[in-house]
Amino acid sequence: MASDTIIIEVAYAKPERQLILQLEAESGITAKEAVIRSGILDEFPEIDIETAKLGVFGKTVAATTALNPLDRVEIYRPLIADPKEARKKRAAEGKQLKNRAIKKKAPAKRAAKEKPDDAATAE
Repeated sequence: MASDTIIIEVAYAKPERQLILQLEAESGITAKEAVIRSGILDEFPEIDIETAKLGVFGKTVAATTALNPLDRVEIYRPLIADPKEARKKRAAEGKQLKNRAIKKKAPAKRAAKEKPDDAATAE
């Protein structure tokens, strides 16, 4: 006889604190219901369940997604910066550093050439 309850986990992480809570719930529970029932909102009152992005094992899911046994619902924090823009900025900064390094090396290459005074004394 199959059980009508399943075990799931609800996870949330901040840089300074992470929490994973285990929950026993009825089969067919949604991701949003699991978050509410888990009690994690009491531990992290800053979570707005109406706007929070949810996922199961790293894949974004709708709040109405029915969960399977042993699923882990993850609550994602909003991004501080657009990842594409941040990468473009890092790439531009890296290019500037590379150009600076090339400019600093350029005088050293010129110093290796023969001086005009040396050529005159060699004759």
